[in-house]
Order: sequence, then C-alpha cells, then structure tokens
Amino acid sequence: MTQTHVDYQLSQLDQLEAESIHIFREVAAEFEKPVLMFSGGKDSIVMMRLAEKAFYPAKIPFPVLQVDTGYDFPEVLATRDNWVNRLGVRLIVASVEEALAKGIVVDDGKTSRNRHQIGTLLNAIEEEGFTAAFGGGRRDEEKARAKERVYSHRDEFGQWDPKNQRPELWSLYNGRLHAGEHMRIFPISNWTELDIWHYIGREGIEIPSIYFSHQRRVFERDGMLLTESEFNPCKPGEEAAERTVRFRTVGDLTLTGCVESTASTIDEIIDEIAVARLTERGATRGDDRFSEAAMEDRKKEGYF
Repeated sequence: MTQTHVDYQLSQLDQLEAESIHIFREVAAEFEKPVLMFSGGKDSIVMMRLAEKAFYPAKIPFPVLQVDTGYDFPEVLATRDNWVNRLGVRLIVASVEEALAKGIVVDDGKTSRNRHQIGTLLNAIEEEGFTAAFGGGRRDEEKARAKERVYSHRDEFGQWDPKNQRPELWSLYNGRLHAGEHMRIFPISNWTELDIWHYIGREGIEIPSIYFSHQRRVFERDGMLLTESEFNPCKPGEEAAERTVRFRTVGDLTLTGCVESTASTIDEIIDEIAVARLTERGATRGDDRFSEAAMEDRKKEGYF
C-alpha cells in the first residue's frame, strides 16, 4: 500500500511554543492595550523570545513593564537592557522607590519591597490604561500559581478571586472586561522549570550570568543563602563567606536566595534540576515563606 502522507508530530517544546505564541497573538488581537511584565529573569526572557517569534518580522506591538524594587541584581538589569535595546521595545519602569516617595504605597517599616510591588504595579496599570498584562507565572512553581487560568481576571481594584475563575474548556479564553478591570495573561502556564531551561538551551537565549555557577559572598538566614550587600547586611550572629553558588530564580536580592552549585552550563543546570525536589520558589524565595498561603494572599491583592 502506498503511503500518501507522513505523520508529522511536534516535539514537546514545539507544542509549548506554539501554544504560547497562539496566546500572545490572541491577546494582541483581542485587547486594546496589553503590556508584557519583564523583570529580566529567565521566565520573562523566555516570554520576550516567544513574543519576538509571535510577531516577527514586525516589532513586538506592546511595551514591557518592570516593577523595580530598587534591590534588583545588577546582572539582571543589564540583561533586561540588552533585550530591550536589541528588540527596540518601549520599557516602562515602575519604581517602588518613587511610589513610596509619592505616597502611592506606604512603608510601615515592616513590609518588604517585594510586597510594595503590588501597589506600584496596580498604579502603573491604572495610569497607563493597560487592559491585559502578560506574566511569566508557571503552574509548577507554587500552589497558588497552579490554580491560575491562562486568562486571569482582575477586578477594578486589581484583585484576583481564586474561587471565581472563568472556565477555559478546549483552550477557549474569555477576555470580556468591564470598565476598570484588566486581565493577567500567563502564556507559559503549562511550562515547567525544565522546559524553560531546555528552551533556553535550544534557542541560545541570553540570560543573566547569576543563573550559572559563580563565586559570591553569602550568609545563611532562615535556611537560605542570601547575598551580602548594603541593602542586606548581616545581622548579629550571621557571618558572610565566599561560596560557589548560582540562582534558580531572581527578584528582590534581600529575599532571593541562591543554592550551592557548580553547574556552569545549561546542560549541567538541567541535570541538577532534574533531580531537585523543591521548585525554585520553594527553595529560594523568602517572600513565599511567611505562611502556607503567602503567594495566594499576595495574588489576591494584585501580585504577579
């Protein structure tokens, strides 16, 4: 019998990429004013690469937004600027420092800069009139993010109700909004940390150097290795020492821990993650350790 066609199957990465690109295009067509939240971390960089592919050879048709705590790693900011300059996209920086100075958010002396990002982000979305904001959340990262839909509705106060989410049967997305509301969009919801690293390797994507093994002065606090800096001095009883480490995730340097590692290539990182029993947030993000529902509480208020 003559074969009339050849079975054509996409690899897992190609399927994930195609799904994400479809979501980017749907949002660009459906929403009046989208924005891509771009921190310069690995997930947001993969998002930028996917957006680049989705609209090539045209430019990305929306700006990118970073919520700057003032405590970001210099290597991450440098990589952010490289991507923005290469692609020629408009960068909006919403500064927590400025939000505090203007009274948009109030510093009670106890709240972390990371939590102050909530009010700063919501103010930027309102001021710019964004109707959809792409985020790099993945369902494998954390329990609250596992509850998220791809289209995550936010009310006029920027709040998320995890018990009242819209169904997404057959990957059909409901983007209807009332005045003042907006949608958070998560194109890489179905990706895992391993998928991200395989994609970075396949695409030859530029990421911050601190994701790879390097020497750094760190100290131990609450079971995490934190970076010694002027923003994060050692407390009594803590002692900084130089160790060989790398970061699995990046954020506010006063709350983002690193792990001891000699993984200096993408293949070595993949081998390391493949046997890890904790997600990157569970292992190295202090802001998720305040309570069992820390992330969900922040997301209800308007966090990423």
